[in-house]
Order: sequence, then structure tokens, then C-alpha cells
Amino acid sequence: MTMPNFFLIGAQKAGTTSLYSYLKQHPQVYMSPIKEPFFFDHEIDSRGEVVREKFGGPVTPHVKFADIREYRTLFRGVSGEKAIGEASVLYIYAPGTAERIKRYVPEAKLIALLRNPADRAYSAFLHAVRIGREPLTDFAQALREEDDRIWYNWHYQFHYRNRGHYYAQLKRYFEVFGREKVGVWLYEDLSNDPVGVVQCALRFLGVNDTFTPDISRKHNPSRIPKSEFARFTIRLMNTTLPVVSKVSPPASEGFRQLVNSRILAESPPIDPEIRKQLREGYRKDILKLQELIGRDLSVWLR
Repeated sequence: MTMPNFFLIGAQKAGTTSLYSYLKQHPQVYMSPIKEPFFFDHEIDSRGEVVREKFGGPVTPHVKFADIREYRTLFRGVSGEKAIGEASVLYIYAPGTAERIKRYVPEAKLIALLRNPADRAYSAFLHAVRIGREPLTDFAQALREEDDRIWYNWHYQFHYRNRGHYYAQLKRYFEVFGREKVGVWLYEDLSNDPVGVVQCALRFLGVNDTFTPDISRKHNPSRIPKSEFARFTIRLMNTTLPVVSKVSPPASEGFRQLVNSRILAESPPIDPEIRKQLREGYRKDILKLQELIGRDLSVWLR
């Protein structure tokens, strides 16, 4: 069966849903019908089966595909497309993922989208609150508890601060695949010039880069539950929809959007003092990252 030849590896809350959607529109690009299969971020044994890890905390990750054979069914719809891809935002962060992808797709191309890490951390927290998985409602408290959560083996979803240290994450992909196989863009690039970024990514993937995607829809905005009832509704929805999603991703996504439009409110801005503390904590990593990728990231330090 067909395997993907490129991966959108993250980072989370950096525009990956938008880029996935834009690339999916291209006639020479096939994107897996399920965004975020989260297959290669798990350990895979010699038979190609997922090793189910044990996590602490309130969330046990949902293993969508038990083995490489099931995973390959995502691409049975391929019909001559040149670029075949999937998007899983944990791939850039979860240890061992680069090596697992290399084992199965040695010539893969990787696309990374990076966002100001302080803003990304807050957006990730809001996302966890919105989908009913974060038990706290105070970002500062979640940051204070992050080290303990990591110690007790909570899922990567709760690594709000740590997932913003991009330098080591990206450097590993450069080492495993080579710089020429890794395309890096910024969230700011995608926000300011989405068509330009998409066309650069298409050129990187080796397909017709004159294509202009429909960019009218806003994807995955940050919002929070309006009430405790809304939080309960979201938790219930996240329990039942994974089953529906595997059978009919469009139907489940349409229902989710309808419900969310009724029970979610605009998110409050990040506290300026917390943002300042995060920015200073990321300073050394940002300076190393900008040398690694050859981009001026001083705007992230202002």
C-alpha cells in the first residue's frame, strides 16, 4: 500500500490546520483524510505495531491506528497525486519520531511551522481548555505545575512551555534527514502571506506552485468554553466523536463546528507579565534557533 512522502510535523497552534487545508486543495497533493493520525509519535515494534505507552494525568492518548497496515489505509485514496502527506503536530516534539519516520519513509520531506513560543504556549493552553482536557483555568498555575506534570508522565499535550523550545526539536530533523529535506516557515509568514507560503511549500514539495488556494476560512481559532455546562458538553463530545471521526471525518467535524459555535467564547489575551517571563525563558533557545534556520527572530524577543 501507499505511504506518505511528506509530513507536516508541527508545531502545534502554529497554523498547521490552515496549511493542511490549503495543501489539500491542490490537485497534485493528497493529504490524509484524518488530520493528525499521530502514528509515528508512538513507539513501533519490529512487527510495525504501536507500543501502547502508559501515561499519567487526566488524559490517555487515543491510539488511532494499531499498526503500520492500518495506518496505510489512510492513503488508499491516492490516485496519481505526486505529493502524499499527513499532518501530526506532535511529530516535531515527541522523542524518536524523526527516527521512526526515517525507518519507514527514508526520503521523506518535512514541513515545520513555528510560532512565537510564548504565544504558542498560551494558545495550546486555551486549546486544551476548549476541548475539555485541561482541568485548570489559570494559565500561570498550569505553567507552575508543568514540571510536576512532566515528572508524573502527563501527556505531551500539557507541555505548554517545553514544546516551545524548538531548537533541539528541529535540529534533530536536520540531523536525521538533512537540511534540504526540511522546510521551515513561520506562523507570521502564513498569517501575513498565506498564498505565498503555500506556493513556497508547493515548490518545496515539487508540484505546480502557481496554484492559489481558497484562504477565506479561518481554521482552529482560539476560544474557550462559556460555562461549566459548556465544558461538560465538550468533554462528552470528545468521548463520542473519535468513533464517528474514524468512519466519517467530515460529518464529525461539521457537528463539532456547529456545537462549538454555540458554546465557545472569544479567548482573553495573555497576561503581559506572564508573556514577558516566557519570552525571557525562551531567549537563548530563540537565538540558537535563528542561527539554525537562518531567519531573524528578534521580533519574538520584543
